[in-house]
Amino acid sequence: MPDPDAPRLAHYPDLRGKVVVCTGAAHGIGRAMLDAFARHGCRLALMDLDAGGMATAASQLGERHHDVQTLCLPVSVRDDAAVERAYAAARTHFGRIDIALNNAGISMNKPTLELSGEEWRRAIDIDLTGVFYCCQAAGRIMVDQGGGVIVNTASMYGVVAAPERAAYCAAKAGVIALTKSLAVEWACHGLRVNALCPGYIRTALVDDLIARGALDAGRIEGRAPMGRLGSPQEMAEVALFLASDAARYTTGHAMLSDGGWTANGYL
Repeated sequence: MPDPDAPRLAHYPDLRGKVVVCTGAAHGIGRAMLDAFARHGCRLALMDLDAGGMATAASQLGERHHDVQTLCLPVSVRDDAAVERAYAAARTHFGRIDIALNNAGISMNKPTLELSGEEWRRAIDIDLTGVFYCCQAAGRIMVDQGGGVIVNTASMYGVVAAPERAAYCAAKAGVIALTKSLAVEWACHGLRVNALCPGYIRTALVDDLIARGALDAGRIEGRAPMGRLGSPQEMAEVALFLASDAARYTTGHAMLSDGGWTANGYL
């Protein structure tokens, strides 16, 4: 019997058969996005530095969606040449790329006076420069084929700031600015580029920060008007909308999905 409390998930028939490339595919939000797009009959290219985790994700997708087509491409988004090769391989395998989900990223929570140059560069390289490399590789293919959709995972901390997150906030704000710039530049080629800005989402990465005392789950839940953390599946539903024809007049937008966190000015 269906769960009466389960959310009613939207369905976008236009997504069936589309080719989706997703970075950060092995875990968290990226993994949930793949499941949501597989549910819509999409063909999936998984990209992640964690080859083992990515293979497990592909296997689980096959168990849940028996007719899903997947391609695993181990790649570091810090390596522009490797990113270019991976996107080219996805295009060769599937014939085209319709949707790029640039989701790979890391956290960087540390007092700014203690933040090393290497830590700063790592956060910027992965969270911002990696998104640029992926947008550029996807954009070259999409311009050539006459259209496509890019969804970049930014953060609510690209819109508002927080202490001890200087590198992370700078990188995610950069992702939003990059998204808007590319949306304006590439609209004439039939491309749409938007950013998804999650709030605190219950992923393994966030669980690790909570376990290490870098985040206080109780304070987060108390600060969010909706009184809880979000789920990766909820972020995947937003990505589906942004990638679908339902959002065909939406580009250059940074869509917050944060439980009201950034709207709340009362402590």
